[in-house]
Amino acid sequence: MDFITKKEIDLVALLQKSHCPSAGAVVLFSGEVRNHNIGKSVRYLEYEAHTNMATKMIAEILLAARNRWSLSIAFAQHRIGKVKVTESAVVVITASVHRGEAYASNRYIIDRIKHEVPIWKCEHFADGTKEWGGNCNCAKDTGDVNKHLYEFESV
Repeated sequence: MDFITKKEIDLVALLQKSHCPSAGAVVLFSGEVRNHNIGKSVRYLEYEAHTNMATKMIAEILLAARNRWSLSIAFAQHRIGKVKVTESAVVVITASVHRGEAYASNRYIIDRIKHEVPIWKCEHFADGTKEWGGNCNCAKDTGDVNKHLYEFESV
């Protein structure tokens, strides 16, 4: 399964493939395009990625999560190209023996993907303007592109 895709993410199909006899918990996170941001109406988002590097980094993040939480399943997929309002831009699925690990690992994975993986988004607004940026907007608050608003150890 590809970690980066141009196709619409099929959440139902992915969830159906994410059940495991040893897992008592399955968590699915879907990052979806909303119809507003920064006080403007959003028409759609457009994503670009350094596909080879992004694929490698997502695989490393998933492996780290699997090892840290002894996960039965750790999966993530991010779209590139045009993504419409209400469509999923990114999905993370984790499965583990207990819900605590499934939730914590899912949050860890999406935070690392959003903040570290070379994926960029362009927001297209209803007023005809657009704004490019990375998935991580923490620098607006921290003043430093290397400082993020989350802490891995607290997850």
